Amino acid sequence: MADTSVKDPVEFFVTEDPHHHDGGDHEEHHHETGTMLGFWIYLMSDCLIFGILFATYAVLGQNYAAGPAPSDLFELDMILVSTFMLLFSSITYGFAVLRMDRNDLKGTLVWLMVTGGFGLAFLYLEYAEFSHLIHLGATPQASAFLSSFFFLVGTHGMHVLGGSIWLVVLLIQLSQRGLTHENKRRVMCLSLFWHFLDLIWIGVFSLVYLTGVLL
Repeated sequence: MADTSVKDPVEFFVTEDPHHHDGGDHEEHHHETGTMLGFWIYLMSDCLIFGILFATYAVLGQNYAAGPAPSDLFELDMILVSTFMLLFSSITYGFAVLRMDRNDLKGTLVWLMVTGGFGLAFLYLEYAEFSHLIHLGATPQASAFLSSFFFLVGTHGMHVLGGSIWLVVLLIQLSQRGLTHENKRRVMCLSLFWHFLDLIWIGVFSLVYLTGVLL
């Protein structure tokens, strides 16, 4: 006689992988590390560019071609004002980072806008300086000194302009999405870039302006 009894169903148990929930965190950490590493590589490439420009100015900065010398052109008072504008912007950016660390969105936005204001003031003073020099006939074509000067200072100015545009975009992102993890990472990347430009400008101010006017 056939066995018609019902056998107990076989139960299957799936053991949960203890590392399953860590995959997203690991991927996010890997992405953040890659972003910061890539940005540091970019900054090092910028260091090479400015190193070449500094070396070029050091070689050509004394070739005036019977034209005006730095002491004849540079107004050190105005250059000091523009220098303080850029240095103050670095300080106010530091305040923005402190506000961000406390998750204070409003304070972060306010200090970033103050930073942008100082950056725009620096750009305006540099534009005024270039316009004044060109009006005097001290154009890049006038001598090797002026050519290397405009190239070095102008490249730094373009970096400040790019950083200011980046800052505006960042303000929009913060206003729309708040202090998300991604936005905090963007704030820190721009912070590195902004402080880097300050360091480069200290070199420009020392080598180009102070050395040219005082020596």
